[in-house]
Amino acid sequence: MAVKGTRDTRILDRYLLGMLAGPLSLSIGVVLVALLLERLLRLFNLVAASSSALSAVADAIVNLVPYYLGLALPAAFFASIFMVVARLGDDNELDAMLAAGRSILQLARPFVLVAGLLAIFAFYLYGYLQPHSRYRYRAVLYEALHEGWNARAQENVFADAGRGFTLTADEVDASGRHMKGVFIRRLADGYDEIITARTGTLLPTPDGHSLQLELGVGRSVREQDGIGLDDMHFQHAIVNENFDAQAPPFRPRGNSERELTLPELWSAMHEQTPPVSYAELAGEFHARLARSAALPFLPLLAFALGMAAKRGQRAPSVALACLLLLALHHGIQFGESLAQTGRVSAVAAVWSPLAVFAALSCWLFAASLKSPGDNPMTRMVARSERLMEGISLRRKKAAP
Repeated sequence: MAVKGTRDTRILDRYLLGMLAGPLSLSIGVVLVALLLERLLRLFNLVAASSSALSAVADAIVNLVPYYLGLALPAAFFASIFMVVARLGDDNELDAMLAAGRSILQLARPFVLVAGLLAIFAFYLYGYLQPHSRYRYRAVLYEALHEGWNARAQENVFADAGRGFTLTADEVDASGRHMKGVFIRRLADGYDEIITARTGTLLPTPDGHSLQLELGVGRSVREQDGIGLDDMHFQHAIVNENFDAQAPPFRPRGNSERELTLPELWSAMHEQTPPVSYAELAGEFHARLARSAALPFLPLLAFALGMAAKRGQRAPSVALACLLLLALHHGIQFGESLAQTGRVSAVAAVWSPLAVFAALSCWLFAASLKSPGDNPMTRMVARSERLMEGISLRRKKAAP
């Protein structure tokens, strides 16, 4: 009998997981596409303005996927469990399983197991994959903006040629060499110079290894330490910085705490002179851990609200679920920002919203064990809905 019961349990678990797989894949795909679409349009505009290859858009989108996957995963996982449980209730399968002796705990077990596996994946996603992909995304954008600097300029795009030399122009011809409305800024030790000119032409030097810029009528304003301001007009000038034809390499990874992995954050938190403040490092470190730790509690909340979502009466449960998920997301985000100010410890600021969410999820799930499909929150929402319907009805009757 025990073997048969174990076999039946495994069959039921596979059945429930099979029902979860389709909605979960679809939900993650839909949410990812929705989140990436707006950024995709912005990337197309950026690439078009800088005359970069479309492959830069593909590289940027690939490196954005881990970030948006971190946003989509909790919502998609919760929505999938909610839909599965609501469907079981609509088809009366849930009642049949309970009548056959299966408990709510047994039905929720495979979803909690999946949540544990997703929490491990989220730990890797938030702690390792996202920092590297964030850096690569910024590197791809940098390369896209500076691509084509080889004796070429882009209209209304600031090109960084290295060693403090920045160039832009109001109008650039198809060759990228002839410009109108030239603006140049040169920063170096001891001086800051602004140059404007009506026209400019980018030409390679005779040896072909560097570039020089020939300017027409223009003006140069230089502020130099110990000398003051030097204002000069010119009819013709040549700017020869011997800068490379290629853009300077992108900066190393680690300029921001968001580009550091969890071990790197932990190490930086215990350095005597960290690259950024301890509060910022601690806020980022604990926020990533809290987001990973939130996933195991999602099946408990989704199961409780899904059982209460009767056919034709799902709006209250869906609205409550959205509010709770948004409160958790923004609560952790606010706690991280509060911790990074240094006024509150990162542990208290970041983990308090998760503790409230976990306690609420466990409470609703425990209440559903006693009375499946009914819990205090759904009763409160149902009473509020009936109250609003009563007020609306009275207004209709009072209307002339």
